[in-house]
Formats: sequence, structure tokens, C-alpha cells
Amino acid sequence: MNQPTPAIVAQSAVRRLPRPALLLFCAAYVLTGFIGREPWKNQDMMTLGYMFELATGHSAWLHPSLLGQPPEFEALLPYWLGAWSMRLAPAWLAVDFAGRIPFIALLVVTLLATWYGVYYLARTPRAQPVPFAFGGEAHPPDYARAMADGGLLALIACLGLMQLSHETTPALAQLGFTALTFYGLAALPYRLAWPTASLALGLIGLGLSGAPTMAALFAIGGAVVHTADSPDDASSGLRGWRGTAVIVVVAAVAALIAALLDMWQWRLDPLPFDTAHDAASILRLLAWFTWPAWPLALWTIWRWRRQLGRRHVALPLWFAVVSLFTAVLAPNSDRALLLSLPALAALAAFALPTLERSVSALIDWFTLLFFSGCALVIWVIWISLQTGVPPKPAANVAKLAPGFTPSFSLLPFLVALAATIAWVALVRWRTKRNRHAIWKSLVLPAGGAALAWLLVMTLWLPVLDYARSYAAVVHRVATRIDTPGCVEVFGLTRAQIAALRYHGRLDLRMAGEPETCPWLVVAEDLEKSVPMALNSHRWRLVAKFPRPTDKSENLLLYQKKP
Repeated sequence: MNQPTPAIVAQSAVRRLPRPALLLFCAAYVLTGFIGREPWKNQDMMTLGYMFELATGHSAWLHPSLLGQPPEFEALLPYWLGAWSMRLAPAWLAVDFAGRIPFIALLVVTLLATWYGVYYLARTPRAQPVPFAFGGEAHPPDYARAMADGGLLALIACLGLMQLSHETTPALAQLGFTALTFYGLAALPYRLAWPTASLALGLIGLGLSGAPTMAALFAIGGAVVHTADSPDDASSGLRGWRGTAVIVVVAAVAALIAALLDMWQWRLDPLPFDTAHDAASILRLLAWFTWPAWPLALWTIWRWRRQLGRRHVALPLWFAVVSLFTAVLAPNSDRALLLSLPALAALAAFALPTLERSVSALIDWFTLLFFSGCALVIWVIWISLQTGVPPKPAANVAKLAPGFTPSFSLLPFLVALAATIAWVALVRWRTKRNRHAIWKSLVLPAGGAALAWLLVMTLWLPVLDYARSYAAVVHRVATRIDTPGCVEVFGLTRAQIAALRYHGRLDLRMAGEPETCPWLVVAEDLEKSVPMALNSHRWRLVAKFPRPTDKSENLLLYQKKP
């Protein structure tokens, strides 16, 4: 007999994930990586530079620029949010952290919107488990809540979410607005005000964050799914053509706003790769970036293949397909692929009620070995840096980051120790011989990903700041400039210019402008390849400032001859 749904779930299997533990877990994951670190190269520093220019009045709001150069990532709203936060923040708050506050909120919104999106998709009748002959099947609200917990854990478990979701870049803004759009379309049949507002904010935000085409595609697919499969139990939301009309109107308004602000620009390459090597590299990126959501998503597509046209599968599948297609064509595949994670997490959640016990055990053991090994490596390298035992890890770090001096900080150590103890307790709980909620298979992947990220951002943060921040080299440049005046720059990247403006508070000019300055900063590699760019009768070399972890980013400081 063909079952109407592959999900067979008893009421005993839909117990809630304890809310205090879930909230503490999410808070630790979100805040770690935003607090206590320097701006990193390249995108993180670049975005901060444009926000700083807007906040200090050195750039036009409708045309963000850095010494006349437009952003590499064309967007408006992400730079506005950071600049507004910098202006409104109290004086005692660090400027770079003030610029991160809206992006912290965007990551929180991503987690919330994904949870509620999965919840409302799981509420639909076609997504419900098979009713038992004598009762005892999972109640719809409890089932939807457990599925939403699983979707949230699947999102946090994705390896690609770690770094990119903790950088102040337009990619994180796009992720947050994509999640809002996903929630709005998922909940529209059940609610009116919040889903409509979320849909409007998500589509407009995507348009102003450099992704108006993706916003339009999300809306078109969402309208088709909404029209073709409105849930029968929806009463307080918008069903059928009324919901479709709302989606179309909101999408039209978002498209108009994006057009008025000149955001409709083609940013994809028609043929980004033409070799098997390039195709293989994209597949490798897809495999690790979306792990462990992608195998579970594929399993969902197979097990729910008779319901592919139903909204609980069709809506996240459409979001995932649009994002994956964009990642293949986009110049920055990883940042485009980031937008697929909420949808893939939703698909992964619907695999949970269909997993066999052997598959769940395989996931647990692989995750246990992988993340426990990662934690062990992180701790061993940190101990080696602090004590010199074993000597080889410290020697390797000295080669990669010459000049770095290790230091001990009590608070990061205690946080890392607490996280490790929590991981041991989680593993002990999960390996007990008892049956728990359907989200149990994703507890270890999510906990392991959070553990690895937290350990890296506490124990390894000093060496990462040393390796990935421009602060040290810029401070050396600023200290060597002993006479006041503007500084010309030649051949520097946007990130280097942003670092000189932010860390050094230097009055910069592009070389070749009519107004001449007493100082000149040049990229060493460009100085060697284009020697005629420098007039030896005009400029005198003062100092060379090597960046210890990247020899291609050495800076040369020149002073105008009297």
C-alpha cells in the first residue's frame, strides 16, 4: 500500500529541544566571531571601509565610494546599516564593533526566520506523518516544532556558515533577507501581518543588497507554489489567488525600488568555467560548504519524491535551485552559495522523520570522530604555542606567521574549556541507548560545528588577528609619518586603502591628483613591475613595511624630497 507521506513519527518522538539550552547555544554561535577581533582582509575590511566613509561624511549615500572607487560588491543597504550604526553608537563603543551590530542582528534574523519557515512548512497537511490506526501519531504543532528545531540545527551545522556569517559583508545581508523571504512565503497561508512584512523587507532588502534578480526569482517561484498548493488547514492567512496577488505586488514594489536606485545590473558570467578542473572545484566547494545539509536534502528529495510539487518540498527546493545556479555563475561562488543554506536546512529537516536508525548512527559516529579530532588539533596547537610542547606545531605556526608572539588570556581560555566540556556532555547524552526526538541526528553536527568555530575564535584568535588583520602594519606606517599632511596611495587594493583610512586615520589621496602630498604609500609588487610610476628625483624611500603572513602585500612609504 502506498503511504500518503513517508514520515512515520510517534508523539513520543517530537519532544521539544530545551529552550534555554537552544537559546544559549545560538547566542554562543552568533556572538563568537563578532566580538573581540580585528577587521579581517579582504571583504570584511573593505565593507568596513565603505561604511566608515559614509559615517564620516566622505562618501555620497547613494554612491558609496572609497577614494572615488565604487565597492567591489555593488550594494547599498548593507553599507547604510553599518554607517547608521556607527553614527548612532555611543563614543565608548569601538567603531568596527558598532558597524557589526546590524550584521549580528541579520544573523539572528537568519536563524529565527529559518526556524519559523520550517515550522510553517511542517504544519501543512501533506507534510504531516502517517496517522496510526489506534492513534499516537505526532500532533501537528508538536511535529512542526520538532521539525523546526531540526532545521535550525541543520543550518548551524553547515560548515560554510561559520566564517561568512560572521563577516560584515553584503553576503550576510543577502543571507538574512533571503531567510526573511523564505519565512514570508512559508507562513503566508497561516498568518497575514508578519509574513507580509517579512516578505516585503526580504525582497526589498535583497534588491538593495545587490541581488534584485534573485529576489524576483524567489518571488516568482513562491507565487507559483502558493497558487498550486495552498494548505487546506490555513484560515487566518492568505490562500490561493489572494496570497499570490500579495506576493506579486510586493515583488513589483521591490523591483521598482531597486530600479530607481539603479541596482538592476548583471553580475553573472555566462560561462564561468570551461574545464573539468573548474567544474570539479565547484563541486568540491558545494560538497564541503553545505555539509551535512546536502546529503540529507538529497535524501528528502528521494523519499518525498511523490510530494515534490507540495509546498513543504517545492518551496525550499526552488530556493536551493536558484541559489545553486547562481553560485555556478557568480564570480564569488562561496558567497552566492551561502544563500542556499536556509533552504537546504529546511530540506534536511524533512529527511529526519524518514531516516533509519543505522543512517542516524553513521551520522553520529562520523560527526563524533571528525569534530572531536578537530577540537583535539586546535587544543594541541594552542598548548604548543603556550608551552612549546610538542614543539612541531609551534614551529609550523612560526613559519606561517613569523614574528607572532603568543599570549595567554584567561577569559577566552575559560570559554574554550567550557565549550569543550559541553561537547563531552553532549556526546555522552547522545550515545546513551535511548530514543529521543527526531532532531537527535543533527545535535552532534550542529554542536560540533559550533565547538570548532568557538575554539578557533577563542584559542586561535590572536594568531588569526595577526595573520588576517592590517592593523599592525598600518599602525607602523602611521607612526613613521612624523610630519602632518595628506598621503598619496598608488597600486593599493580597496582593503588596504580602507585599512589605512580606518586604522591609521590618514588623509588619503589617489596618486596623480592635482593636489600633491608629502607622503606616498605604494604596493611593493607594483613598484617593482612599474618602476616608471615613481619619480626617483621627486620621492625618497623612507621605509618598507612587510606584512609577515603575505609577502605580496608589503607596503613602501615614500616622502617627497625637499
